[in-house]
Amino acid sequence: MSHLMNTYARQNVAFVRGEGVWLWDEDGRKYLDALAGIAVNTLGYGHPKLTRALSARLASGVIHTSNLWRIPDQEAAAERVAEITGLDEVFFCNSGLEANECAIKIARKYGHERGIAEPAIVVMEKAFHGRSLATLSATGSRKVQAGFEPLVSGFVRVPLNDLEAVRHVAEHNKNVAAVFIEPIQGEGGINVARLEYLRGLYELCQRKHWLF
Repeated sequence: MSHLMNTYARQNVAFVRGEGVWLWDEDGRKYLDALAGIAVNTLGYGHPKLTRALSARLASGVIHTSNLWRIPDQEAAAERVAEITGLDEVFFCNSGLEANECAIKIARKYGHERGIAEPAIVVMEKAFHGRSLATLSATGSRKVQAGFEPLVSGFVRVPLNDLEAVRHVAEHNKNVAAVFIEPIQGEGGINVARLEYLRGLYELCQRKHWLF
């Protein structure tokens, strides 16, 4: 009997080796991995560059020093991300949930700096943003939220790809500080945000001085 808390409906399969897109279980059976760690393990398994980098870090004896000190590898990674995205600063997280929590906090902080006492964030129906209380509240699924009420307030929900719905919110809700969107909804059923919708949403955010 496992002492792990039963939070997932785990399959009775344990993987012991991986290479590229392939995995092998304890009995030597080979699997094509189409899940990629629920879309977070996009580098595959046993990538030589990643293996070398991790091995070098372990061999150095310095695995963790906390953010109280400079971390040259982290600074180099941030510089590369900034070059690719054109952004000025980077904040590294351990998970998508943490990244989304940070985004919510940034949006609320931004709203307060603009004089909004109770900043609101526009979110989409059928979205999934995580399982912490704030990200659970931003998520558009009652199945996921059930049993964890009361939820965190401050989210205004609209249908995906409905720009008029967002314009209606903009006209009637002066507390909005940001729009929170997945370009492709996974949990909600592989719903894709149309390019013209994203462009219109971005232009609206620019006019209203909302974060996007």
